[in-house]
Amino acid sequence: MSDQGPFKKSISLLDLILIGLGAIFGSAWLFAVSNVASKAGPIGSFSWIIGGLIVLLIGFVYAELGAALPRTGGILRYPVYSHGPLVGYLISFITIVAYTSLISIEVTAVRQYVAYWFPGLTKSGSDSPTIAGWLLQFALLCLFFLLNYWSVKAFTKSNIIISIFKYFVPLTIITVLAFHFKSGNFSAEGFAPFGFQGVQAAISTGGVMFAYLGLHPIVSVAGEVKNPQRNIPIALIVCIVLAAIIYTLLQVLFIGAIPTDILSNGWPKIAQEFSLPFKDIAVALGLGWLATIVVLDAIISPGGNGNIFMNTTSRLVYAWSRTGTLFNVFSRVNEKTGIPRPSLWLSFGMAVFWTLPFPSWNALVNVCSVALILSYAIAPISSAAFRINAKDLHKPFTLKGMNIIAPLSFIFATYIVYWSGWKTISWLIGSQLLMFLIYLLFSKFVPKKDVSLGQQIKSSWWLIAYYIMMMLISYIGSFGGGKGILSNPWDLIIIAVGALAVYFWAKHSGLPKAIIDNDDEDLAGDENPELKGPTV
Repeated sequence: MSDQGPFKKSISLLDLILIGLGAIFGSAWLFAVSNVASKAGPIGSFSWIIGGLIVLLIGFVYAELGAALPRTGGILRYPVYSHGPLVGYLISFITIVAYTSLISIEVTAVRQYVAYWFPGLTKSGSDSPTIAGWLLQFALLCLFFLLNYWSVKAFTKSNIIISIFKYFVPLTIITVLAFHFKSGNFSAEGFAPFGFQGVQAAISTGGVMFAYLGLHPIVSVAGEVKNPQRNIPIALIVCIVLAAIIYTLLQVLFIGAIPTDILSNGWPKIAQEFSLPFKDIAVALGLGWLATIVVLDAIISPGGNGNIFMNTTSRLVYAWSRTGTLFNVFSRVNEKTGIPRPSLWLSFGMAVFWTLPFPSWNALVNVCSVALILSYAIAPISSAAFRINAKDLHKPFTLKGMNIIAPLSFIFATYIVYWSGWKTISWLIGSQLLMFLIYLLFSKFVPKKDVSLGQQIKSSWWLIAYYIMMMLISYIGSFGGGKGILSNPWDLIIIAVGALAVYFWAKHSGLPKAIIDNDDEDLAGDENPELKGPTV
């Protein structure tokens, strides 16, 4: 395989798996278990299995796309290839906002746990940082920036070192809490006190989907992976399966280890009683040494994630620029290091900005999770469209049953968006509709060389209809602030039917011919040429 292009192919399968697991095991495992228990009770343990299965379905789609089109920042370029710059622009905007805020979430998590030793970092009675706390967050962002600025090797080596410790601690917690497990906790205050709605809330807003964010980093660095056709599918599947097993064990053992007398206050109080879950439960069990290790890992794990997300976001900004709907300067890559440095600077600046208005870990988790699920949902759409407008695309990894897996993954992604509630949906999708209008208002400056504006709009109507459908059903639905006009399970049935209709509409409204560039990565070798269109 050719190694030409601005990016250096230096990431091995082990590096890729560690990047994926590192992205999954950041701050979420340190906070989510108490949120899940509060929203769903013991049945919330199943939310990790359900969430893992949903992400695995989407992962299969990404495995096929990532192997066929190993593009740096590919998650933003696939919709451009299949549906044109306008759809790519909308998905790019929502993804970049989510990822830059994710970096700030990770450094905020570090500061909240460090405050256990240095209370002066957090304002009394709140999760907001003091000036000293914000300066700590800023220093961490500078460190991540420098680790990614030097070279890809500096990033991967630092990630390996961090990973050794960050995986050791969850396994230690699993082992220790197993000796304090009380099965009676699962029935003490009811196994499913909030019914299936509790499970839905746990998946969407409790931190479950936020925890499964390791897909994007794996695909985003595809252009820098050795043998991507083999390594990307393996890494995706390994990461999702291992994460689902570990997260489920952590949830079950956390619930089982809670002192039974605390449960008398009810499950909704658990998030308050255990705001720093594994540290707090270690203290409650008299395991001071475990609390110390948890706090140390709470500094290292989110820190490692911040490093990974800084790397990922710079590649996504680069990819957005490559689509033609962001300034060209951000598509420049340093020839010596293979780093998109202008994109890295923008990622750093936006991450610093997000630390200012959003002071706590919980403040943006819901919005970020839904924003990223919306960007996940485009993968099955692009994959389906390629079957029509890129029939000659070489696919080194093809999964049987993709005609069923792709629409199912889109339906489940739509469920997660719905479960986030009216407040989040109205804000997030409302901003997308606003960005659509801005694109049309400034249509004079948008790329039209390879795809006319008329074709771009024609290929994007399905997305606008999807957004309007989700806002309407969320408003009249029975979940998360809806008016309750549409009761359960009719809301879920209507969403499934609507999502399926949108899926097939989107599948058949792609560009007449996919526009796939081939100027910075070699895809499948000269012996298997794929469809090549004009450069986007």
